Amino acid sequence: MRQEMEIEFKNLLVETEYHQLMERYSTSGSSVWQANDYFDTPTFELRSHGAALRIREKKSGLVLTLKEPKDDGLLETHVTLSETEAEDLFQYGLIHSSAMKQQLEKFNLTTSLEHLGRLETERFEKQLDTGLLVLDKSRYLGVTDYELEFEVTDYTAGKQAFHELLESNGIPTRETKNKIVRFMDLKALSR
Repeated sequence: MRQEMEIEFKNLLVETEYHQLMERYSTSGSSVWQANDYFDTPTFELRSHGAALRIREKKSGLVLTLKEPKDDGLLETHVTLSETEAEDLFQYGLIHSSAMKQQLEKFNLTTSLEHLGRLETERFEKQLDTGLLVLDKSRYLGVTDYELEFEVTDYTAGKQAFHELLESNGIPTRETKNKIVRFMDLKALSR
C-alpha cells in the first residue's frame, strides 16, 4: 500500500482550447492511454462521503485507488492488483488487500461494491517550471470532455501559477469537478 497527497487544480476546456494548449506546449505525439473503472455501492455510499474508488489500467498494470478528501487536497491510497484480484472486484465486489479493506472500514458500507462503468483518457503531460501541465481527453457514458489539470506541491504558489496559466492562454476559469465526480454525477442521473 502506498499513500500520497494530491494537490491539483482543474479546468474544463472546450475542444478548441484543448487543441490550442496542445499546440502551444508541443505535446503532440506523447500521449498516454489509461482507463479508470469506478466502483461504489448501489446507493453511492462512498460518493456521499466525498470518496471514490477506482481501478486504473495502464500499460504498466492495474492499481486500485481510494481517493478521500483531506486538508487542501485528496488523500490517495494505492494498492497494486493482479488480474485475478481485479476480476474478483468486478464480478463479486471483493477486495483482497487488507490495507485497502482497513481504509474502507471508516465508511461503514452497508452493501457490497459494484462496477459502475469505465472512463478512458488520452493524457498528455508537460513539466513546466511551476508545475505539471496535464491535458486530458476523456470518454465516458457517451460523453467526451476536455480538461486541463495542473499538479503542484505547494497549494498557494500552485493556485497562483494555475490562474496565470489560464489567463495567459485566454481561458476562462470554470468550476471543474474531478473526473470521477463528473462520472458519478452522470451515472447517478441514469439510475
